[in-house]
Amino acid sequence: MPPSNYVNENNIAAIRNLAGLATPMALRVAVTLGLPDRLRGNGAAVEQVANELNVSPVALELLLGHLASLGIIEHSATGYRTTDYGATLCSDADNGLTNFLHLGMAGGRAELAFVELLHSITTGRAAYSRRYGQDFWADLTQDPHLRESFDQQMTHRFREQVPQIVAGYDWARFATIVDVGGGHGTLLAAILAAHPRIRGQLVDLEPTATEAGRTFSAHHVEDRTRMTARSFFDPLPEGADAYLLCDILHDWDDEHAHRILDRCVEATHPDGRVLVIEPVGGRRAETEFDLAMLVIFGGRERRIDEFQTLASAHGLALDTVTDLTDQRCLLEFRLTTTS
Repeated sequence: MPPSNYVNENNIAAIRNLAGLATPMALRVAVTLGLPDRLRGNGAAVEQVANELNVSPVALELLLGHLASLGIIEHSATGYRTTDYGATLCSDADNGLTNFLHLGMAGGRAELAFVELLHSITTGRAAYSRRYGQDFWADLTQDPHLRESFDQQMTHRFREQVPQIVAGYDWARFATIVDVGGGHGTLLAAILAAHPRIRGQLVDLEPTATEAGRTFSAHHVEDRTRMTARSFFDPLPEGADAYLLCDILHDWDDEHAHRILDRCVEATHPDGRVLVIEPVGGRRAETEFDLAMLVIFGGRERRIDEFQTLASAHGLALDTVTDLTDQRCLLEFRLTTTS
């Protein structure tokens, strides 16, 4: 007979809850349809909302019934209405959940690649292209709305951690910093605002680089910044004291990570530094996020020894590792060769 815990009903129920797709998909569909916003206040009748959204009223009521069981919405005199708890999913809650769940935005779309997790585990490659016919980055290039939502997602994800990142490292050592793939420039702007003697340059694709210019203006550091609209697989601006890669390398497999580091090394001067900020496997990385990097990008959260192996191929040696936040570390690399 199998061990008693194999037939423990509580264990079975717990695992079913962990594995069930009904709730995560119900939340995603609710956000995609805008239900938390639509049902605020006094709420509305099922038939009315179904007519507005051009969806099946019978099916919509099934969805609303499940959302009510979760506490997202509740019955009202007029039908259903959003609860205070459910308001967390409203588009103006400014907490990043809309982007993460909405099936038409970069975050929500990417999450669905998890249905192809078996492919990633079998091959070690991203599942995103298997699901959508092209990789994540090609998707962003083809659809400006996806790129915009991705940039917003990255900005929001860092918002709470930027003060810790700025305070947790001696940025004043550098006169010039190039933020490689710096997005909307939130982190670089904060560093420059805290250190008036530093000058910065941001490298990213259009229209992201242009949007970074607005960030720099908002932080009143535009006179000390430049934007370069370029891929980080192309030659980088030369001669800076530090090349910053924040949440970049974990988006790529080793082949592409080598290409990115190669560009940094060829651009820096002999005493320059390459700074890598991202979750580190076994130290600050969450296992769920690690799988997301694999499924979406074909990347991973590398361990310290993996970073060292990656960097050594480019004449880089690891000097220090700094725990900046509960999610991210900063790895500082120096050149050991002058080639």
